[in-house]
Amino acid sequence: MENRLAAIMEIGSTGIRLLVAQIHSGDQWTVMDRADRPVALGRDVFNSGELSRESLLECLKVLNSFKELLNHWNIAAAEVHVIATSALRAAKNRDIFIERIQQETGFILSLVDGIEENRFMYLAIKFALKHDMPLFWRANSMIIEVGGGSTEIMLLRRGRMVAARSINMGTIIIDQKTRLGAYNAKERYLYEVIRTTTSQLNSEMDLAHIRSIAAGSSDAQKASYLIGHELNENCRIIERADFINFSDKIRNYSTEDCIKKLGSSYNEAEGFIHGIHTLKLFLEKTVAAQIIVPLVSIREGYLIDLAQGKEAGMQDEFYSQIIASAVNLGRKFRFDEAHSMHVANFCLKLFDSLLKEHGMNHRHRMILETAAVLHDIGAFIKVSGHNKHGQYIVSNSEIFGLHRYEIDIIANVIRYHRGNPPDQSDIEYMSLQREERMLVLKMTSILRVANALDKGHSQNIKDISLNLRPQTIEIHTHGAYDILAEMMGIEEKAGLFQDVFGYKIVLS
Repeated sequence: MENRLAAIMEIGSTGIRLLVAQIHSGDQWTVMDRADRPVALGRDVFNSGELSRESLLECLKVLNSFKELLNHWNIAAAEVHVIATSALRAAKNRDIFIERIQQETGFILSLVDGIEENRFMYLAIKFALKHDMPLFWRANSMIIEVGGGSTEIMLLRRGRMVAARSINMGTIIIDQKTRLGAYNAKERYLYEVIRTTTSQLNSEMDLAHIRSIAAGSSDAQKASYLIGHELNENCRIIERADFINFSDKIRNYSTEDCIKKLGSSYNEAEGFIHGIHTLKLFLEKTVAAQIIVPLVSIREGYLIDLAQGKEAGMQDEFYSQIIASAVNLGRKFRFDEAHSMHVANFCLKLFDSLLKEHGMNHRHRMILETAAVLHDIGAFIKVSGHNKHGQYIVSNSEIFGLHRYEIDIIANVIRYHRGNPPDQSDIEYMSLQREERMLVLKMTSILRVANALDKGHSQNIKDISLNLRPQTIEIHTHGAYDILAEMMGIEEKAGLFQDVFGYKIVLS
C-alpha cells in the first residue's frame, strides 16, 4: 500500500480530539500529530437535551483551528474523518449542529453509534495487546469504556464475542444525576445502575467468571500512569488490589484535589472520580486479578479500520466475531442451533455459487449469514408468526460490529423469510433506502431456498452443489435418499428467488 496521511477527529462529550497518522501498510502506521481541546458538549446535552449556541461556537473555533493544522500537513479532504459520539447522538438539535459544521468548516461529520464505538474499541485493544496477554483471549473477558455520556461494554468467552452493550451512563450523567446529593447518594445511584446493568449482563455471561478486564477510558489511562506498570508501548497494567485501594483513597477528592494531588488538568479532573469508581464497581463483580489499560482510543480503532479494512484475513476474523455475537443472541432465545447453522451454511453455498448473479460483496455475505443464523429466533415468543416476532427481537437487539442500518436489513430479511414478500404497505421495509430494499429481496430469496433445504429441521440433506443453466439452477443434494419434503419446500419457497434472479430452482 502506498503511504498516505489520514486524520481522525473525534467530537466527544468533553472535548474534540485529533489524530494525524501516516499509514504505511495494512497494519503499520506512524502517529504524526495529536491535538486535544476541551469543549463541554455533554454538559449541555445531558442537562437540557440540546447543544447551546455557545457550545456550537466553541466547536467551530476548535474545528477551524484543527483545519489550519491539517492544512500544514496537506492532507487530502477524503482522508479527513470527523466522528461524533454520545453527546451529539443524544442532542435534539444535532442535525442543525452537523449542518452548521459542514457549512462553516467543510468537514462532513459522521455519527458513531454505541455498537460502532464498541467495534472501534475492540480493534484498538486487539492492536494494543498484540500477543502479550494470551489469557485475555483464552479466558472469559470484559472490555469496558466509561465515557462522558455512555459506557460501552463487551463480553468475550474464550476470545469469542458474547455480547456488546452501550449503556446510557457516563461520568457527566453520573455527576448531573447526583450533583445535589451527598456522597452516599452518589454511591446509591451508582450501585443501583450497576446492579441493573450487571443483572442484564449476567444473563449473557456470569460476570463472576470473568478473569480479565480491559479498560479503554482516559480515566483508566491516567490511573495506569499513577499506579500501574508498562506491559508494552501501547498498554499498561494495574493490579486489582492497587486499583481498589486507589479508588478508595480518592473517593472523597474534589475536582481541585485531583488537579493538585494527581496533576490532572481541569478537563481530566471533572469526571475522574466517577470514572474510576464506576470501573471499580465493575471490577468487583469479577475475579480479574488485573486491569489491562490500552493506551489507545476509538480514534486508533478508526485508524486501524482505515488501514486494515480491506485486508481479507482481518475482515474474516472480525466477521467471525459478529457471527459469534449473533449465535449468542440466538442461544439467549433458545433457537434451534443445528437447524439455523445448517441453513446459514446453505445460504453461503448459494451466495458463493451465484456471485455474478447477485452482485453482492463480502460484507453482504456476512449480513446474510447473520440473518440466516437468527431467522427462527422469533419462535421463542410463538411459532405462529415467528418471522414477525423475530423481526421485533432483532430490531431491538444489539449485535456486535453491525451498523444500525445493517440490523434493520437483517430484521427485514427475517420478517420475509416466510409468508408474503414485502410490498409498499410495509412501513419497516419502505423506510429502507432503495439499495437496502434490493438487498433485502436478494437475501430473503436466498434464505427462503436455503430454509426449504432443511424443511424438517433434521439436516437430512448434508451438502449441496449447484449447476447453472440458461433458465434454471439445478441444486444437487448429497447425503439424503428421500428429499420429497425438501422438494415440496422448494416448490413453496422458491417463487421469490425466481422473481428476483430469473432462475427456476430444480432439486435433484
